Amino acid sequence: MQPSQIVKEKQRAYAQQLLTALREELAARVVAAVLVVTEDGRPALDVTDSRGRSRRVFVHLPFCWFYWGDQHDERVTFLRLPAAVDRIEQAAHDGWHEGEQGELGVDLSKIVDAYRP
Repeated sequence: MQPSQIVKEKQRAYAQQLLTALREELAARVVAAVLVVTEDGRPALDVTDSRGRSRRVFVHLPFCWFYWGDQHDERVTFLRLPAAVDRIEQAAHDGWHEGEQGELGVDLSKIVDAYRP
């Protein structure tokens, strides 16, 4: 196995571990969440909101986030699990944003451009 494949496998396993811990905490609060693997191999939680709609919660390892969309209020740090569970539980209780789930994308070139003279 290539070193890059080993790193990706370890990252996937860590993301799955984080999502499993999140699922257990959400289940204790009676929030429906199911661990799944997407077509492209990413682990995620399918979390059902108060209206019966499902959103996928993913892990973004470089920024230490759980996220369920591309909006600023659709992510929370996973470094403080109790606070993350509170935030996701509240978002599911309030209901997910209308429309398709946005995919979080970070364009690092924009960050680099911001610091150019």
